[in-house]
Amino acid sequence: MLNFQCTDVFHENFKSSEKIVINQGGTSSSKTYSICQLLILKAITEPNSVITITGESIPNLKKGAYRDTETILFNIKESKDYIDSWNKSDRIIYFKNGSLIEFVSNLDEQSAKNGKRDYLFVNEANGIPFNIFFQLAIRTRKQIYIDYNPSAPFWVHDKLIGTSAESNDLSASVKLIISDHRHNNFLTEEDHYKIENIKDKELWRVYARGLTGNLEGIIFPNWKEIPDSQYPDTDFFGGLDFGYTNDPTAGVKVAKVGNNIFIHELCYEAGIAPIQLKQIYELNGFDDNTTIYTEHDPDMVSQLRGLGLYCLPANKGKGSINAGISKLKEYNVYYTASSKNLAEEIKRYQWVKDKITGKPTNTPIDTYNHLLDAIRYAVYTHFFYN
Repeated sequence: MLNFQCTDVFHENFKSSEKIVINQGGTSSSKTYSICQLLILKAITEPNSVITITGESIPNLKKGAYRDTETILFNIKESKDYIDSWNKSDRIIYFKNGSLIEFVSNLDEQSAKNGKRDYLFVNEANGIPFNIFFQLAIRTRKQIYIDYNPSAPFWVHDKLIGTSAESNDLSASVKLIISDHRHNNFLTEEDHYKIENIKDKELWRVYARGLTGNLEGIIFPNWKEIPDSQYPDTDFFGGLDFGYTNDPTAGVKVAKVGNNIFIHELCYEAGIAPIQLKQIYELNGFDDNTTIYTEHDPDMVSQLRGLGLYCLPANKGKGSINAGISKLKEYNVYYTASSKNLAEEIKRYQWVKDKITGKPTNTPIDTYNHLLDAIRYAVYTHFFYN
């Protein structure tokens, strides 16, 4: 039988019985290597197993899971006793007992619908959209393994971590394994030292401890939370982004003191009626002389003005989104502790990444932005005209 040299991360995955096993980890924690070891073991010990390893792109796989698999098999003297053939063009390893390991990249949801498997490994899952993962996952019979560096929250945090089989979209049990370089006993002392002594606190949190951070492409990484009691008693104005059936109606109260902007979340719920909005804003000090900058919806604006709220359509048009983001970056921005939905949006609002380079572009994603749109409407328009 195989003679593996394993880390604790391998053993944690090996003994996991949950349908979905999530490996969140820092750099060099051995998560990818360990999962590849485990899948090779399953291919050998469970005849006729179909194992799919997928990632954002073939080049990414070649630098990650595919390379690790090659290394593992090269270092196993007995591997030739188990492998029948290796199609390096199609990246499929065929085993003598009928099992196979395939390395694929799915460019869209339709391609992810092709084929079924016993085991699935999603390598660097934060580079793959949830709809593609979902199609792969529902066609997996036994277990699903996921790994990633937690540079920013994504669908794993929203849809899987902390859920039960009764509450997530896949009706699947979930286990979270968090690992870091300290779990990899095969690193050198120099390797450990370099990782442990990362100077940037946010980088250290992500790469030395495997904890979820706010790094790659986050648009507003420096906004700070304050106690509600520190919200200033000064002139203020409002922002409002309308939601209807699915999206929330998102409202905010905005105040400025010097070069500081203060935000307080007022509402975040789908389909709030105009009369309810009137009550919410009036309870927070708004009257018919306090400006609320809104999304462009003439009917809603007319109804709210008829109810006594001074609503004005925000300054919009070509380039206004990026101009509004730039305007917000001119200020120190603080949000109240009770603004829970805003806090979640801030962590998830990112620049779209270039599919080839993986680097952030100058285009913001069109999600996690309901309250942030309301803030942008308010700040950009208020200081555009004043």
